[in-house]
Amino acid sequence: MLLAIDVGNTNIVFALCEDDAIRWKWRISTDGQRTADEYGVWLHQLMEIAGAERAAVTAAIIASVVPQTLFNLVGLCRHYFDVEPQIVNAPGIDPGMRIALPNPAEVGADRIVNAVAAHAAFPGALIIVDFGTATTFDVVSADGIYQGGAIAPGINLSMDALYRAAARLPRIAVEPPPGDAGAIGKGTVHAMQSGVFWGYVGLIEGLVARITAEIGAPVTVIATGGLAPLFSRHTQAIDHVDGDLTIRGLVRIHARNS
Repeated sequence: MLLAIDVGNTNIVFALCEDDAIRWKWRISTDGQRTADEYGVWLHQLMEIAGAERAAVTAAIIASVVPQTLFNLVGLCRHYFDVEPQIVNAPGIDPGMRIALPNPAEVGADRIVNAVAAHAAFPGALIIVDFGTATTFDVVSADGIYQGGAIAPGINLSMDALYRAAARLPRIAVEPPPGDAGAIGKGTVHAMQSGVFWGYVGLIEGLVARITAEIGAPVTVIATGGLAPLFSRHTQAIDHVDGDLTIRGLVRIHARNS
């Protein structure tokens, strides 16, 4: 069984995968100071509750955009599971996708993993939208070459900045204005919901339209990340939602490099 670890700026996802199936998945907040022992105790307890045997883990792979977490996550794999993990973006690891950029090393591991999984699942040119701490737009050509993309502040990051910088604005949830309320806010909360939510829908639609125009061919848009289902219900710019896209990419990269 494969232990796949996806380290984002906000959360770390641990998944136990058997062949192409994701058997169990757990999430913890990202903390660069958390030790291998802390990860081990936490994960062992969750595996016990789920009925997963620690001895069943025979391999591991890590994709991290937070470098300071790597040392202790590698320690977790070595000391608690007796496996040497593959690390995406490390020398010698082949993702199976050519990166057509001047400096391929600067592309985040999560973006490459998403691109690999999306290309395996969908034909043609692709845009992958990942709703994380940042919202990323990644472009893959029809023949499976990573072309680049765009990075925007994540919606929660934008809302937090607005709340902190404006003394009289409250903290609100990420949701569209209620009922049939339009884009013209009739109060502070309504106006914030309109600006934040519909403004973000506009960002998604605008970037997808611009990227599609540059490609000059039909494009399939795949969304992933926690807020992907919410936004997909309010825009036709998103064709498919896959909350497990990153884990599926990790499984494919591990299989290729084993």
